[in-house]
Amino acid sequence: MDDSRTVRAAAVQISPVLFSREGTTEKVIQAIAQAAQAGAQLVVFPETFIPYYPYFSFVQPPVLMGKEHMRLYEEAVEVPGPVTAAIAQAARTHSIVVVLGVNERDHGSLYNTQILFDADGSLLLKRRKITPTYHERMVWGQGDGAGLTVLDTAVGRVGALACWEHYNPLARFALMAQHEQIHCAQFPGSLVGQIFTDQIEVTIRHHALEAGCFVVNATGWLSPDQVAQITPDETLQKVLSGGCYTAIIGPEGIPLCPPITAGEGMAIADLDFALITKRKRMMDCVGHYSRPDLLQLQITTSPWSVVSPSPASNSLHLSPPEHNGQIHEQATVNYPDSVPGAATG
Repeated sequence: MDDSRTVRAAAVQISPVLFSREGTTEKVIQAIAQAAQAGAQLVVFPETFIPYYPYFSFVQPPVLMGKEHMRLYEEAVEVPGPVTAAIAQAARTHSIVVVLGVNERDHGSLYNTQILFDADGSLLLKRRKITPTYHERMVWGQGDGAGLTVLDTAVGRVGALACWEHYNPLARFALMAQHEQIHCAQFPGSLVGQIFTDQIEVTIRHHALEAGCFVVNATGWLSPDQVAQITPDETLQKVLSGGCYTAIIGPEGIPLCPPITAGEGMAIADLDFALITKRKRMMDCVGHYSRPDLLQLQITTSPWSVVSPSPASNSLHLSPPEHNGQIHEQATVNYPDSVPGAATG
């Protein structure tokens, strides 16, 4: 481990171009260039930012949200596809690692998906939120364990989770056990008010402390005009405000730059990797502070598929499902060993 490394990271708080995949993609490309101009080697964007987070599902009952749900289908992102090609080009042009949230369309289903591009533009990871939260279950399908992986990138070992996945301690531990150095967190922002801001701060600072890693967290933001576009009901508009906390946290749980809680902006900080060892010398919960003789985590790392080959049949041959170019088999992981196949998403 290179303790002498220092990485400059940027977390972007930004508003989408509502109802436009192309418009929001262009804002992402512009922000990537701005982050690179500021010297950032890693840039993180909010949850499902392209084309936009489905705020409609929070303020409309299911029986009324069909029109907006269909519009989200029309504007959703195929992975890989034209959007990912454009972001890959921007990452390659600026030699910057990009973590981006998208609404992914896979034929007849939508997913809350996090995609990770290395500094050479290669798509390293496509992972789907394992459990959509509350109202989100009417919008997205569930992800699988294939995305619970930490990847070697140009800026170090990077993992990612979205929003309330951070309340799943075993999901977080799956990344911690793979020696995550930089954790990229994403939240929608402009939801629920100050209480959500406070909860985000507690959540990401605790993960930094427990994992002994850096957390780069990005939340979205809606302008008052955009809130009015989503709902004309002034009572409901109140719940589409606040809930923003874009920040970068060090391994000792300390913010490394002022957080952004309103408006658009970019949080930028230098990540000194020596702080990881400084923290883990005191408490390494996947090393000297662990008790694998008492507590272990089992992970299923194979992607889901609706079709499985029958061992009794010779008439039909089906290859195992592929994930990001690599075939994954179901595996049982006995902590503290690393997850088999975790080198790719």
